[in-house]
Amino acid sequence: MKKQTLLSVSVLAITLTLSGCQSAYYSAMEKVGVHKRDILIDRVEETKDSQEESQEEFQSALERLTTLINFDGGELQDAYNQLNDDYESSLAAANEVSSNINKVEDVAEALFDEWSDELEQYKSASLKRESSKKLAATQRQFSQLLRSMRSAESKMEPVLSSLQDNVLYLKHNLNAQAVAAIKGEFTNLKRDIQVLMNDMNKSIADSNEFIEQMNNAG
Repeated sequence: MKKQTLLSVSVLAITLTLSGCQSAYYSAMEKVGVHKRDILIDRVEETKDSQEESQEEFQSALERLTTLINFDGGELQDAYNQLNDDYESSLAAANEVSSNINKVEDVAEALFDEWSDELEQYKSASLKRESSKKLAATQRQFSQLLRSMRSAESKMEPVLSSLQDNVLYLKHNLNAQAVAAIKGEFTNLKRDIQVLMNDMNKSIADSNEFIEQMNNAG
């Protein structure tokens, strides 16, 4: 199994685990005064932080590869080891981002289900109507945020794949010819990382906006 597939495998395992215990977790938190709305805001914040960390890891890998293709003497094994470390760190950071997005989506679904159910408890038609409008607006805002998060997430896989290819190639070809060979891939990787950075910046900005809206609405 290629290492980049760990991104999807790890996320699936975490999702399956979460699905069995999140309801109990939400109930326990509710009893101590922490509501799903609060958890959603916290998880959006955590996802934003993990995206920023992921940006740093991918940027570090790009800088390492830039240094490597401009290699002008020294120990190639050391250069390879450093690049491999950067790849592993980028993979771990990407897994964390995906895990956090899944947790955001999970609590949002629980919140919206609960909110929708509670609409039926209103006796006042006007209050019910206002609450229903707020629910619809919040769902629209969240859908936009989730699309932004998932879009940025989807850009990580090709970058991880390209990084892994370079690492694997260098592992078995630690010579100047190998370094020259990966130069041809460098332009595409640099472009993919820039696209990823841009998408992550948009997602981070959308997260800040969503958090602000949720806090103001509260």
